[in-house]
Amino acid sequence: MEELLDYIVKSLVDNKDSVKIERREESSAVVFEISVDPDEIGMVIGKNGKIAQAIRAILHSASRKEDKKYIVKIK
Repeated sequence: MEELLDYIVKSLVDNKDSVKIERREESSAVVFEISVDPDEIGMVIGKNGKIAQAIRAILHSASRKEDKKYIVKIK
């Protein structure tokens, strides 16, 4: 799942080296924290958060096979 998220985020930004994804296990979910260059944060969030919502929807659909809940946070 982390590879999918990494591929999506790196496709959105110009500075691919600035993308960092931290995975943290919690009791009921897996939390991914995305951090990118501050100048490109808008590319990941999108207008009115539409791209961030789409990323979360893709992970939600992909997680159905694994029976895990994934949470995406953008720093």
